[in-house]
Amino acid sequence: MRDRTRRLARLVPATAITRLGRRFPAVSLALRNLSRQRLRAGLAALGIVIGVFAVVALGMLGTALQTAATEELGGLGDQVIVSPAAESGEETLDSRDLVAVERAAAGRGTVIPLKSTGGTVSGGGSRTVAQVYGTTNPRPLFGDAPGVPDYHRQGALVGADVAGALDLRVGSQITIESNTYRVVAVLPPQSSITPLRADSAVVLPPDEFVTDGFSQVVVQADSGGDADAVARDVRERLNARERRVSVFSLTSVLDQITEFFALLNGFLLAVAGVSLVVAGVSIFNVMLMTVSERRGEIGVLRAVGIHRDQVLRTLLVEATLLGVGGGVVGVLLGTAGVVLVALNTDLPLDAVLVPTNALVALGAFAFGATVALVGGLYPAYRAAWEPPVESLRG
Repeated sequence: MRDRTRRLARLVPATAITRLGRRFPAVSLALRNLSRQRLRAGLAALGIVIGVFAVVALGMLGTALQTAATEELGGLGDQVIVSPAAESGEETLDSRDLVAVERAAAGRGTVIPLKSTGGTVSGGGSRTVAQVYGTTNPRPLFGDAPGVPDYHRQGALVGADVAGALDLRVGSQITIESNTYRVVAVLPPQSSITPLRADSAVVLPPDEFVTDGFSQVVVQADSGGDADAVARDVRERLNARERRVSVFSLTSVLDQITEFFALLNGFLLAVAGVSLVVAGVSIFNVMLMTVSERRGEIGVLRAVGIHRDQVLRTLLVEATLLGVGGGVVGVLLGTAGVVLVALNTDLPLDAVLVPTNALVALGAFAFGATVALVGGLYPAYRAAWEPPVESLRG
């Protein structure tokens, strides 16, 4: 019984191979031909592996860097800052300006009017310089740390750097311009880039300021597109006759950063693509040598009635198998390499595992297979169209 089982186990692969050969004779014959020249075929496939690996690694890294930078600067691109224009002669924005900004931002974001000034903050026997802001709505700008109120009526919110310099905590006392305030919350460290210096800020209720107007109005837009629309609408409403306000939006800067990364990715992919072209030349050389060594074999096949299309198909399948095998290995190695880089550096893994990188891997694989196919096209054509008599003489 055991001998019978062993015989059946041996017959299963043979039967599968036989069925493959009957259904796809060109594939079966190509696999046999490649297995007879394993070293040469392996070296040719290695060129594809290196080329695809380079394309995948550089392409994924470039995309990951662009994604990480966009996420880091995303909050900056969603902000629109409106302040008095220098040529207007005004130092503050009045209530009419605030109403115009609120109408422009309706349904597109949150409007936060700010009063601001510089000042010296004392506390715990030390002092430091801070940017003092006045607003009733600090949460959209300065985070949602415990204690940050939705409506700021009393006390002071201090930034992380100010709290560290003066050794402050909730309940501590600080003094600004001979006025004493109780610390009601310590703002979390600012992780993203923003024109508002939250880490070195002290936020007070706006009633603590002498001026009635606002130093600036910040619109925290819902998206970068909304920020562009708000900035455009504010300019149309307030600067139609004369330039009364300055509208500052960094969405255009983010667009330039995106264009830079796109250019960088293109350059990296072009450099990596050169290695794939070199791999295609190596496959061309391997296939040309293979055809030269097998001229007699090909001549016999043609002489016994094998059509030239079948010869062409078999040789092209050999080149394609080299490209497919090398492409798969290159994609796996390149992806694993980028993931290892992300795990051992500050590059977020989420920035690597994005749909765009899947397209990069798929495109690199397709490019590798195409390069291999093109590399084997001329040798296959030359072998298939050579007269059988000339092949047998060769």
